[in-house]
Amino acid sequence: MVDGLDNVVFVVEDRPEDGSLDLLGLYDGVALTERDSYGFGEMPDRIILYQEPLLSICDDIDQLREEIHVTLVHEIAHFYGIDDARLHELGWA
Repeated sequence: MVDGLDNVVFVVEDRPEDGSLDLLGLYDGVALTERDSYGFGEMPDRIILYQEPLLSICDDIDQLREEIHVTLVHEIAHFYGIDDARLHELGWA
């Protein structure tokens, strides 16, 4: 478990809602840097991995594992408020 990664669920879906194969994952929630605190009974944030797009870019299980790892790091970073520009600078975008 990642320290501070509270009230987050991980979900695997076939494809994004638009049906594209361009998006590998998505953080659906409010970043820690943009919220005050969680109240009682709020739905958890979600980190979604899209199975078909991930499979479409991978030739073998090792490459799939690596893409899942990179995608999870990327989406977890969004939970902590790190934007795409900074992730690109860090080599995770």
